[in-house]
Amino acid sequence: MTNISTEHLIGMNGSAYKNGLIIISWEVTATLGLILGALFLVPRYLRMGLTTIPKYLELRFDQNTRTIVASLLILSFVLTLLPIVLYTGAINFESIFNVSEAFGITRQQGIWIVVVVTGVIGAAYSIFGGLKAVAVSDTVNGVGLLIGGLLIPILALVNIGDGSIISGMDRVFDRAPEKFSVIGAPDSVLPFGTLFTGLAICQIYFWSMHQTIIQRALGAKDLITAQKGLLLTGVFKILVPIIIAVPGVIGFYYFGDSLYDTQDMVYPMLIKKVLPVYLIGFFAAVMMGAVLSTFNSVINSAATIYTIDIYKVHINKSASEEKMVRVGKSTSTILSVFAILVAPLMSNAPEGLYQLMQTLNGFFYIPLGTIFIAGFFLKKISAAGVKVSLAAGLLFYFFTTFIVDIGIHFVHVWGIMFVGMMAIMFVVSYFYPVKTYFNMEDAHVIDLHEWKYAKLVAIIIGVVTISVYVFLWGSS
Repeated sequence: MTNISTEHLIGMNGSAYKNGLIIISWEVTATLGLILGALFLVPRYLRMGLTTIPKYLELRFDQNTRTIVASLLILSFVLTLLPIVLYTGAINFESIFNVSEAFGITRQQGIWIVVVVTGVIGAAYSIFGGLKAVAVSDTVNGVGLLIGGLLIPILALVNIGDGSIISGMDRVFDRAPEKFSVIGAPDSVLPFGTLFTGLAICQIYFWSMHQTIIQRALGAKDLITAQKGLLLTGVFKILVPIIIAVPGVIGFYYFGDSLYDTQDMVYPMLIKKVLPVYLIGFFAAVMMGAVLSTFNSVINSAATIYTIDIYKVHINKSASEEKMVRVGKSTSTILSVFAILVAPLMSNAPEGLYQLMQTLNGFFYIPLGTIFIAGFFLKKISAAGVKVSLAAGLLFYFFTTFIVDIGIHFVHVWGIMFVGMMAIMFVVSYFYPVKTYFNMEDAHVIDLHEWKYAKLVAIIIGVVTISVYVFLWGSS
């Protein structure tokens, strides 16, 4: 629930409508990072007693590296994820409930109203409730999202199949079998080859190193609980395309290519077409829960990073716990206001909002993922090498994304950036070597006994992930 929100329900279904099931690679390959996190990284995080991921970078490299990364993480939250979550939620509510008509205002004004209301409610969860309130509300919202999200494809397929889900799926498949392919062509929105280049790096970073996700594991009562949570998430990531991709393909059955220029309207249109009136209120609650679960989780993570990795380190080293809490609440308020102001600016996304979000995420996920991977697996990489390569990676991606079109898919560019940054780190570290090698120490914070079924479950999840591609490749 920290991850899934309306940017998936709206954005991914819009992309699936236009591009087919090739886009499920964004979801199912997440198991790669989750397995790595559960078996290898999270045991080390908990052994070190980490509360934030940037703290590890200070232990491994230096304090400045920690501060730079903490700042980049906060920027990534307020410039990409939070605004897009708010905006996609607002699109959904405006489309389903005609907020603008009800208030006699323009559509853009209606979206603004929903953005503000949602942002204020989401901020309140995080500011007054903290991580525990976020976790409890996410659990409740998660049940609602699973039920409500499954309702849309089920009702649609029953309608299409005259009462039979299987017949409905057969008709959708016969209408456009090419939409069921999971193997993206080289010139598609997500070429299959990207699974082995930049997408792999992105999934490893986001699902085993990104603060908003790993903060859940860092807050677990013991390692067994953390591993169960991460691996259960892997199960959900394999199943979740039924909710955030299949409805988009069903939308093509109903609407053809008439919405290709406005693909992010497909999911709201499908809801209005198949959802009975008496369920609209329930579904509105599901949508609000999906928005809030991600919004308040990210706000909480951002405030945690600022208070622990920036405020406590550079501004007030002697701050009490009570003072830290107050600063965290103030930070949550400021970031929420900023996200609300930026959200309506997300409206111009020619390839869809989800694709826009992933393109922007490349600025942060791949450079940060590269230095985290180097920190964990390459002991000779120095702090100087990390800083130079980080600057070079950010400049390279900005240049190839906004200045010059080099004719390579942006996810492949991620792979190129990863290799280039690694090379720079090795070269700089040769001339400015590590002075003292990092030794991981046990902080003796929690029970570190591993779940006895962790490796078995991880293998099963890995096999099922591969099977998804084999099955859908063969069926299409």
